[in-house]
Amino acid sequence: MKFFNNIRSKHPANEYLVLIYRFIVIMCFYSAGRILFFLFNRSLFSHVDFNSFIRIMGGGLMFDTSAVMYLNALYFLLFLIPFSFKFTLTYQRILKWVFMVVNSIGLAFNYIDIIYYPYILKRTTVSAFGIASNDAGNYRLIFRFFYDFWYILVIWLITLFLLGKLYSYFTPRPLFKTLDYKSLAVSWFALIVFSSLSVIGMRGGYMPGSHPINMINASEYVNLTQEMSLVQNTPFCILRTWGKNAFEESHYFKSEEELNQIYSPVRSPKPGECARGENVVIIILESFSREFVGSLNTNLNNGHYKGYTPFFDSLVSKSYVFTNAFANGRKSIDAIPAITASIPSLVVPYVVSERATNRINSLASLLSEEGYQTAFFHGAPNGSMGFNTYAKSAGFQLYVGKDEYGSEDGYDGVWGIWDEPFFQFFADRMNKMKEPFFTTIFSVSSHHPFRVPEKYEAQFPEENIPLQKCIRYTDMALNAFFKKASAMSWYKNTLFVITSDHCSTSDFKEYRTAVNYYAAPLIFFRGDGSLVGKDDALAQQIDIMPSVLGYLNYSKPYIAFGNDLFRSGSQRFVINYLEDSYQFLSGDLVFYFTSDRFTGIYNRSNDPYLLNNLLGHAGFESEQKLLKAIIQQFNNRMVQDQLVVGK
Repeated sequence: MKFFNNIRSKHPANEYLVLIYRFIVIMCFYSAGRILFFLFNRSLFSHVDFNSFIRIMGGGLMFDTSAVMYLNALYFLLFLIPFSFKFTLTYQRILKWVFMVVNSIGLAFNYIDIIYYPYILKRTTVSAFGIASNDAGNYRLIFRFFYDFWYILVIWLITLFLLGKLYSYFTPRPLFKTLDYKSLAVSWFALIVFSSLSVIGMRGGYMPGSHPINMINASEYVNLTQEMSLVQNTPFCILRTWGKNAFEESHYFKSEEELNQIYSPVRSPKPGECARGENVVIIILESFSREFVGSLNTNLNNGHYKGYTPFFDSLVSKSYVFTNAFANGRKSIDAIPAITASIPSLVVPYVVSERATNRINSLASLLSEEGYQTAFFHGAPNGSMGFNTYAKSAGFQLYVGKDEYGSEDGYDGVWGIWDEPFFQFFADRMNKMKEPFFTTIFSVSSHHPFRVPEKYEAQFPEENIPLQKCIRYTDMALNAFFKKASAMSWYKNTLFVITSDHCSTSDFKEYRTAVNYYAAPLIFFRGDGSLVGKDDALAQQIDIMPSVLGYLNYSKPYIAFGNDLFRSGSQRFVINYLEDSYQFLSGDLVFYFTSDRFTGIYNRSNDPYLLNNLLGHAGFESEQKLLKAIIQQFNNRMVQDQLVVGK
């Protein structure tokens, strides 16, 4: 690359002024990246006005300075060493390569998050590398990313071109013409001063007793938690989470007795009731936000909203439906442990955390002990997202993926087998299983790159959001599956649980809130139509396991961080981890807990956009204690490997 090597300039200048100039240049590119991040995701920051954006940009300078100082530490050191050979052409070319390489990587992560942010609603952290390492076939997704989002690649290349040109506009010349004691003293002094300033910049400033800035410091510059990503930058978030343990023991309550009285994940069902022995099928639909289901959104479009899921809507009327349900994470890898093992994704996904080897109980392991045959179905290539590894550790007896499907027919070329053929295959395989059985299937088609099979392109055309046509296709595939399964002998003796893995981009402002970013459908449907009802109280993915076990009259103790939704008097709450903060729902209240302190309390019923912070008002002590107890139980049991009763 010519602009990497060309360092000649007609503008020689004092070496220290050149260094300051280059620092300002890279800082300007980081600020420009923040503006692009905001413009591309404008709909997700609808409450950011001009004044608040200026404040965000000002706060962003602190985070950018920290990231730039970390990334360029080697460059600054090589630039400032007090030796005359540093002004040679070869050395200056080496310096430029160091500068361009490290900063091109940092800017690349910033630009990638422009596209990735709508899916996870936070800046990328080091856990993303763990997720990627668990996924087979990443090369296909990378090529697809560059194909679909080519303009991000173009912006990045233009940035590098401009950065290279601006870098070489000035070239450094020695402050002194001769190398003597005076010049060496000044050089060493400059190195010490700049090194000290670099440390202060890395820390985000310095005051006696202060700590280096962390991701949570972005909250000082925003009005809403979800706006913190605007203040941060991606290299900073990766560097700040590198090498850190996800789970550390908490000690909010010194007494185990007090802790367990407030909250305990140990579930001790009352023995004596006859076990049902029914089959259980959990269907996890990729990116199936609650927003897409018309029957769960009768208030949208002045009551005229139809949604995109006609078949799912027909099931809602025949099911026990939880109208106020939420996902526990924003990624597929968050959802699987939450749904099948009642383990929420807090701080990092359990599957890629340092505690992923802990012993756990799940629906698969517990029901296997009761004589169930268990299997996990996923139409992606085996190894995708590490689901096959998790399924084995969770006690599933069988993993059925694209390899077991045994054919390239129906392969979408990116994610896996199209939902329609794989759901048909799913029904056929269950028809050969010994009853009672427990199965889980995770769909793949309602996902980027937002395509449907060629034969359905006319039937499912482009709509307001590209994903919507995929939702219609998956709903059709679900309909075909139930038509086939309903003719099979096991169907009427089967409990179906249908939910989504996480939510996706939204077409309505009502769903662009920190709370409704997690709004998911959740229904329990029995094949004979005997389970019908509606529950408007809070529900979440981690409630599925204890609810299924409660429904089956499972009688042995187990660990679950959720609650039995069919049991009266159970604690109903929702917990998420959003932008370095715990988000906790209890009734109509929303709590934000960050760095061991509550930073926000809102009433989501009266204040759906969370603009009126009730922090400091009287009350709310019981809810705050409950959240702290949940965090302590979760963290301590993770650290101590106590996720199985009696182990």
